[in-house]
Amino acid sequence: MNRRHFLKQSTLASSLVFVPSFVKAFENISPVNLGYKRLVMIQLSGGNDGLNTIIPFNNDAYYNSRPNIAISKNDVLKATHDLGFHANLLPLKKLYDDGQLTVINNVGYPNPNRSHFRATDIWQTASDSNQYLQEGWIGRFLDLYGNEPYNAIETDDSLSLALKGKRINGIATKNPEILFRTSQDPYFKNVLKHYQDEHLSEHNLGYLYKTMIAAESSAKHIFEKHNTVNSNQEYPSNEFSNQLKTTAKLINSGLETRVFYSSLGGFDTHAGQLNRQGRLLKIYAEGVSAFVNDLKSQGTFNDTLIVTFSEFGRRVKQNAANGTDHGSASNVFIIGNQLKKQGFYNDLASLSDLDDNGDLKYTVDFRSIYATILSQWLAVDDEQILNKSFTKLNFI
Repeated sequence: MNRRHFLKQSTLASSLVFVPSFVKAFENISPVNLGYKRLVMIQLSGGNDGLNTIIPFNNDAYYNSRPNIAISKNDVLKATHDLGFHANLLPLKKLYDDGQLTVINNVGYPNPNRSHFRATDIWQTASDSNQYLQEGWIGRFLDLYGNEPYNAIETDDSLSLALKGKRINGIATKNPEILFRTSQDPYFKNVLKHYQDEHLSEHNLGYLYKTMIAAESSAKHIFEKHNTVNSNQEYPSNEFSNQLKTTAKLINSGLETRVFYSSLGGFDTHAGQLNRQGRLLKIYAEGVSAFVNDLKSQGTFNDTLIVTFSEFGRRVKQNAANGTDHGSASNVFIIGNQLKKQGFYNDLASLSDLDDNGDLKYTVDFRSIYATILSQWLAVDDEQILNKSFTKLNFI
């Protein structure tokens, strides 16, 4: 085997596990018994406009700030005297009516950043706005409590910072079959035959071999488990729904995955917001509805918590292009069958008492949501994972 072929396969290994995932969690820590509780994180990438998602339809300040893009009161799916859902969120409204949805308003953090990339990093690492971390909050969960790379899976072609740890990382795959076929590539197999070659240490390549071994093993296990499940649930024909369909199969297969991560992009609505956001919310709601029904049909919904967030909200005032610019606080959706406080967890912040940039003032730190999920749902030490203590909420 020549070095060129080796480098080709080390790149392949990276595409499978994206940085070393062969190392077990700390040797003196046994993986915690988490039962079968699972967390599904969904990111609405681009900064979803929370005010046109959960609509304050009786608030004059809302309509005065958005003369062209406010949602008409007659088009709102009313939930309370003051708040309602975008019409394209009818499937979510049904979950709300069934007590399987909690909406947390005004979620943000101190000194918010309005850059997509930096704000996403902050949410994915659970850092302060002036703090730069190299490991994600899910990656730190894996470091302490994970046993295999597939304990966290992102249904995408690349792995987000959220799932990267120091000692172990999650796996990114849209299609377990393609992942497995890639791991069976003849060149890949040939590389693994040379694992004991003495020249490896000369080039510090043993590290990469171990990564590739972990990739092959994980790909095989994920594929085999994925193939044990059949579902009659129909999903919409789009990429986001395909992500959730794959996630449902893996959950229903009993794969030892504790955290799943999916995303839907396109929410950076600086212009022509009404139609664009409406289309995306419809894709989101219909995909989540099919996903929930799939889990219910297989008896796994009770042990699954679904959390939807966006890296920031939008400004209260519309802009000149009938859109909205980058804001800060927004809403987070919590979906599950073991919620303590269904419906609206808290009131919407004032639309007349805004921060200096014209944004809603946050009242809930997003890391309090993480801390609650880690401690109350996944039953782990949230302070160790988040690097500090945050107030726990009461939605689980």
